[in-house]
Amino acid sequence: MLLLAISMVILAMIAPILAPNDPLDTNFSQILQKPSSEYLFGTDQVGRCIYSRVLYGARVSLGTTFLLLSIIFILGLMMGTVAGMAGGTIDTIIMRIADTVLSFPDIVFAIAIVGILGPGMRNTILALSVIWWTKYARLTRVLVMTVKNKEYIHAATMAGAGKVKLITHYIFPNIISPLVVQLALDVGGMMLAIAGLSFLGLGVQPPIPEWGNMLNEGRSYLQTAPWLLIYPGAAIFIVVAVFNILGDSVRDLLDPKHL
Repeated sequence: MLLLAISMVILAMIAPILAPNDPLDTNFSQILQKPSSEYLFGTDQVGRCIYSRVLYGARVSLGTTFLLLSIIFILGLMMGTVAGMAGGTIDTIIMRIADTVLSFPDIVFAIAIVGILGPGMRNTILALSVIWWTKYARLTRVLVMTVKNKEYIHAATMAGAGKVKLITHYIFPNIISPLVVQLALDVGGMMLAIAGLSFLGLGVQPPIPEWGNMLNEGRSYLQTAPWLLIYPGAAIFIVVAVFNILGDSVRDLLDPKHL
C-alpha cells in the first residue's frame, strides 16, 4: 500500500509530463465530448480535457493536503509541547482555546471562517488550520506530560540538560510515533474536507483544476455528461481509500497496543 501511495504522489508530481493537454485550455468545438481515444476521460462544458485536469488536480489536492497537514502538525506539536511542559496557567489557556474550537462542528466552523474571509485556497488552508491543530495539541500535551515524569527525564535534568535539549533529545523521540500515526490517519479526512469546501465553492476556485471544484462544475451535467463527475469522484475515492488503508497499516506498525 505504501508503494501505491508513493506512486500516486509521483504521478501527481509528473502530471505536466503525463497530461496530453493543457488543463486550462478551452476548446469550444469539443464541448462535452464523450471519453474517446483523443480525450480519455472526455471533455467538460468548455471543452477542457478532463484527463489532464484530473492529473493536475492530483497535484492541487495532494499538495494542499500535505501542506495543510504540515502546518497543523507543527502548530499542534508546538502548542501541545508548551502546554505540557509549562503546565499551570499557560496550559489552562491553551487547552481552553482548544476546547472552544473543538466545541464547534469542524466543517461548519470552516465554512463560517471561509465565508467571512472569502473563498480561495489560502483561506481554506487557514480555516482548516485553525480547527485541526487542536487535535495534535491535545495529543502532544498528553504525551509530553506522560514522558516528562519518566526517570530518564529526571536523570537528564540532574545531568544539566536544559529544557530545549530535554524536548529535542528525550521527549520528541519518545512521542513522535503516536503523532505520526495520527498524521497518517488524517490524510484521507483532510483531503475530503478540502474537496468538500471546494465542492461548495468555498475552496480552490475555478479554473484551477481540483477534484472538489471539478465535481461542483460537473453536477449540472449529471444526466447529460456523467463523466464530468465520475472521473474526479473516482480519483477522490481511490486516493482517500489508499491513504486510509495506509494510515491503518502505519497504526498497526507503530502502535502494536492497538491490536
